[in-house]
Amino acid sequence: MKIVLASNNVGKLVELHAMFAPLGFALVPQGQLGIPEAEEPFHTFIENALAKARHAARISGLPAVADDAGLCVDAFGGLPGVQTAFYATQFGYPKSDDNNVRALLEQMARIDNRRAAMVSTLVALRSADDPEPLVAVGRVVGEIAREPMGSNGFGFDPVMFIPEFGKTFAQLPVEVKNANSHRGRAAAAMVALMRERWL
Repeated sequence: MKIVLASNNVGKLVELHAMFAPLGFALVPQGQLGIPEAEEPFHTFIENALAKARHAARISGLPAVADDAGLCVDAFGGLPGVQTAFYATQFGYPKSDDNNVRALLEQMARIDNRRAAMVSTLVALRSADDPEPLVAVGRVVGEIAREPMGSNGFGFDPVMFIPEFGKTFAQLPVEVKNANSHRGRAAAAMVALMRERWL
């Protein structure tokens, strides 16, 4: 089955493709189908993921899966949340993963409470008007490191320290990270839901 991935993020595509392959699902990034990015006007991961999935399914006529993910920092009341990708821009930096990390470390320089969670919400639809979207959430709690460590992954992986491994996500082998990340946990739950409901 061909499913449109409502994202053009290469990192997400690589991670999710590996997780959905055992079901026989081929993920096609929306950009390959000429689908523009959807509006993401909402304040919660679930609402934005649903909007992205409906948009991609409506234009493509295919089933769609969308992910909305972000970093929720306790000391900032759960922010940046859905604005994670644009975090650096509010501090005058251009949008990029490196600038997001730089801005976060600057903002947390004098903060001792470094607890944070990476959250991924996946939504899958059989069609744009599917009344029963599949929803899976993955969450990993860790701490914001004081400096970037490791070169695997993307986004905030170099500063997301996971106590159970004693390393940041970016220091873990890719297969270990994928199995234990917020997106990995959400994808595993989604694969189980798809097996149960769609196959």
